Amino acid sequence: MIVAFSVTPLGVGEGVSEPVARAVKVVRESGLPNRTDPMFTTIEGEWDEVMDVVKRAVEAVAEVAPRVSLVLKADIRPGVTGAMTAKLESLERHLS
Repeated sequence: MIVAFSVTPLGVGEGVSEPVARAVKVVRESGLPNRTDPMFTTIEGEWDEVMDVVKRAVEAVAEVAPRVSLVLKADIRPGVTGAMTAKLESLERHLS
């Protein structure tokens, strides 16, 4: 599965880079394929391992924020691996 998610700390003021970095660190240390852009972090793996990483990312932000918002979108395709890269490669082929 591929999950795109965004963790937003609430109640910490306007600057949220430090709390968000805590979530991204959890994702990067997971060893699962991932990519972070200005709006979402995308991660790929099996259901249980991906959802565990999302949960730990939220918990990391909750350590420094009184409230946390989570937005999550999932593409669930059993048996498919490498889809995060393959989807972008397919798109680029269609654009050229």
